Amino acid sequence: MPFLIAILIIVVLIVIPCVKVVPQAKSYVIERLGSYYTTWKNGLHFKIPFVDRVANQVSLKEIVKDFAPQPVITKDNVTMQIDTVVYFQITDAKLYTYGVEYPISAIENLTATTLRNIIGELELDQTLTSRDIINAKMRSILDEATDPWGIKVNRVEVKNILPPKDIQEAMEKQMRAERERREKILQAEGEKKSSVLIAEGEKESAILRAEAEKEAKIKRAEGEAEAMLKIKTAEAEGIKLLKEAKADQSVLTLKSYEALSNLANGQATKLIVPSNLEGIATFGTALKEVMEDKKSK
Repeated sequence: MPFLIAILIIVVLIVIPCVKVVPQAKSYVIERLGSYYTTWKNGLHFKIPFVDRVANQVSLKEIVKDFAPQPVITKDNVTMQIDTVVYFQITDAKLYTYGVEYPISAIENLTATTLRNIIGELELDQTLTSRDIINAKMRSILDEATDPWGIKVNRVEVKNILPPKDIQEAMEKQMRAERERREKILQAEGEKKSSVLIAEGEKESAILRAEAEKEAKIKRAEGEAEAMLKIKTAEAEGIKLLKEAKADQSVLTLKSYEALSNLANGQATKLIVPSNLEGIATFGTALKEVMEDKKSK
């Protein structure tokens, strides 16, 4: 009886480790008698004791690796430090297990050499302004090179680009000079626009003043013409009334005397007597009466 219990315990100890549960996003590479046998996906699995073994447990999640800065030389012989971040995912556990020794180290070395080749074709300014191009080229090259290893490179990012200190100082001076130049240009453009606006304002003001003066002169001329027209209309109406009243020669003569009376009230030193008055005596008598009438007033 103790012997059976011992055998049962030994069987349990041997069988239990052979029962495997593969979690989600994992793959187990199984070898049988030293050779690749199969790949277990997630779920419950059983391996034959002493025959099968789990050669590798592979994570199928996306992996992010931040590699240390690498010294690279540009086309114009500037040495700088560039570090990269690689996002990759294992798509084939068998190829990942048997394709290359130390796959992460292989990816790091491949990234460094690829980066040196790409940067070596670019000048310093292009390197600083062409990150998207560098990232795209590196992703394409790395993805193709790691395909036999069962690795899919999803993304490559250039994290930092560190030029030498003297180059950084020169770039800072250049940027400062560029900012000052832009500031002066903006200031000059602002002054120009201000001068243009002032000139346009003065021009419009002068035009408005001229138009106002013109309108005033027109209004004055229209007023004078209207007054003159009214005077002439009144005179015409007076003559018309005299004609309609059938005024005789005596009335017209009396009007002439009134005109002479108005002349006598003025400061004139000369008196022009019309030649159509009826006789010198009649004129003298009329003038005497006018003078007496003036004195009596």
